This record gives sequence, C-alpha cells and structure tokens, in this order.
Amino acid sequence: MKHTMIFDAGKGLASFPRLRTFTDCTLARRDNQWWMFAGGLERWPDIQLFSASLPPGAPLSAEGWTITPDPTDASNIALLAGKSKSFWWDGIGGRHCPSYVKGWEPEKRTWVERIYYVGAAHSFLGPYSIGYLEWDGSTWVDQSAPVFTANEYWERGSVYEPNLLYHDGKWKMWYVAGANQDNYLVQGYAESPNGRTDWSAHQIMFAPEESVFDFCVIEAHGDYEAIFSRVDVRGGLESIIPKKEDTPTAGLWWCQAKTPSPHMADWSEPVRIAGPGRWKPVLRYDEADPQTMFVFYDSAYPNTTGRGIPMHFTLECIQVERPA
Repeated sequence: MKHTMIFDAGKGLASFPRLRTFTDCTLARRDNQWWMFAGGLERWPDIQLFSASLPPGAPLSAEGWTITPDPTDASNIALLAGKSKSFWWDGIGGRHCPSYVKGWEPEKRTWVERIYYVGAAHSFLGPYSIGYLEWDGSTWVDQSAPVFTANEYWERGSVYEPNLLYHDGKWKMWYVAGANQDNYLVQGYAESPNGRTDWSAHQIMFAPEESVFDFCVIEAHGDYEAIFSRVDVRGGLESIIPKKEDTPTAGLWWCQAKTPSPHMADWSEPVRIAGPGRWKPVLRYDEADPQTMFVFYDSAYPNTTGRGIPMHFTLECIQVERPA
C-alpha cells in the first residue's frame, strides 16, 4: 500500500495563507484533465467549494495537484461558485460534501454536469439539505433551492454526504441522514429521473448501528464497485482520530455488484482495505494498471497550537491492489 498526503491544513495549503481546510473531495475527468472539487474554509464559519487540478493530459495521480487561484489575484483561492441564488439555504452553514456527476437532463434534452453538495442555512452543524451547482458551459451556477430534503421520520430532519451516479436513466443517490453529534447515522438511498424532482421513496440501506458515513459507487471492471466508510463518532469530533487500538468495523470498505443496487444483499461481502480515522472516500483506478485502486479520503489530527479549529483536516490517498 502506498500512502500520499495531498493537502495537510496543519502544514499550510499551498500559497494560500488564509485557507484553513481543503478536504471532502470529489473527482472528475473533464476535457482531458483531472479535477478535484472540495470543501474549504478561509473565514469561519464560511465553508465554500473550491477546486484543484492536475496538468492537462496528465494521468490520475495522488501527486501534483494544484489548488485553483483566483484569476484576478493569485494570492487568493478561486471560489467555485457564488451564492447569489442559494444564500437563503446554504449561506451561513456553508457548502459541504461535494459529489460530481454527469447525467441526462430530460427536460433540456441534453447531458449536464453537476456538483451536488450539502447546504445549511444557519449552522455548519445542520440541519442539512442537498442541492447542486450546474455547469453552464463557462462557469458553475448555484441554484435557488435545494433539490433533496428529509421527509422520513428516520432521517431526523437532515440529509447529507451525497454520492451520486447516473445509471439506466436515473440519478441515483446514496446519502446520510441524522447527525454526527447525536451519533445517529443512517445510510439512505433515493433516485430521480432528472436529479431535481420526483425522487423515489427514501429507503434505508444501512441502519444506524452500522455507522456507515459514505457510500461511493463507480462503474468498473464491467460491474459496479463501492468504497464506503464506517466511523465511530460517539466521542465527538476527537473520536475520529486514529488511535493505537484498532476498531474492527471502522475504516474503509470495498464491495462489488452487478448493478448499483440500494440493497446490500446484492453486493459482495465487504472487504476492509484501511483502518479507522478515514472517511469521505472516492474510488478511481490507475489508468496504467486497472488492478490498482486510488482511494482519496479525509482524515484529521489534533491542532495543538491553541489557535483556530481544534482539528487539522487532511486530504490523503492510498494506492492499493483491488481485492480478489
């Protein structure tokens, strides 16, 4: 297993001295270039979406990522999109947990690119709703309302951590319901013909005792594969930091299926590929070696300076052989 630290808030983030975090990434290959869209923080509690990229034409790698600067001032990071339309529902609580997806928009009769994310109107702790930015050909555009909100008793008024896949004419979404601070995490699923309206009934994929935080699905090797994280948040934010003693269920897990099903009975027996202290995984394969997985994920360690937020969040990657 090869490990790469990509962005470490505790050691500074490139040439952006005001940037405190750059984490929660999603990946996209667009116009022969790999892009990373991630959440970040310059001014507390204003959590925004930013981007980074590899050089045009470069193969996927854990190394060589460059955070996108503001085109008018290279000392500032470039915002991915403004909040002229969305501020009322994502303005104060910020934007979190992006998920890039390209799918068919039946109303426009065209393919569209979207970055789904979580927004909160009043607090970074939620409650959350899910909306998206959409590419208009030159820029990412915010939307005037969220497109997915909690409507089941078991969701407890908050939905977040979306992971989307367009498949078989449907926008399919796996997501978390509940709240970290309550140690109540349910993995849910719903699908829509357009990714905006007419969502199917919200259903439970993992019950709260499973503590599944993310479920990221990709098409690979003629089937579908998922990488997901199990976390233990009973002790609050500090509990996510890896400890010397292992937690047998926490960490990153891999499984595969013939179809991207919302039922775990249709997936293979999960295999743990990494231990605790990791979440928000994104799976891609090495373009030169289809048996090598790139797994990007978040982690954290204590901030002992006494200044700023109590944790330094990191964005890391492991390269590991695909389970047999």
